Amino acid sequence: MKANTYIFFDSNCREAFAFYEKLGIGTVQDIITNKDAPPGQQYDPARADNVMHASLKIGDVLVMASDMPKDWYKKPEGYNIHLTAPNVTEAERLFAALSEGGEVQMPLEKTFWAERFGACVDRFNIPWMVSVDPAPAE
Repeated sequence: MKANTYIFFDSNCREAFAFYEKLGIGTVQDIITNKDAPPGQQYDPARADNVMHASLKIGDVLVMASDMPKDWYKKPEGYNIHLTAPNVTEAERLFAALSEGGEVQMPLEKTFWAERFGACVDRFNIPWMVSVDPAPAE
C-alpha cells in the first residue's frame, strides 16, 4: 500500500510545480489540464487551462495536485510537507526560496531535535517544514 499527498491550488498548480522543480525539490512527472480530457468530458470552458491532475516526484514520494475552482478553493490547513535537507547550506537555500513571498511560521534555526528546523507557508499557500537531521553523537 502507498499513501500520497494530494494538494489543491488556487489556479496556480502549474506555476507552483515549476517553481518546486526549479528549486530541485522534485521532478514534475505529469501535468494534465482540463482541455486534455478525452472528448465528451465536461468542464467549465473558462477553466480549460487549469490543472486537472499533476504529480511531482520528491525522492520516493509522489505529491499529486490540481487547481480548484475559485469558489471551492480553501487555503490548506492541518498539514505540512516536510523536507529533510542533506546539510545546513541546502536547508537555508530551500527555506529562503520557499518562504520568499510567503510567511515564516518558525525561523530556520538549530533546535534540540534538529541541526536546523523551520516552518513556512510559500507564496502558493502550501505549508512546508525544512530540517536537517542532528549531527551524530560522538
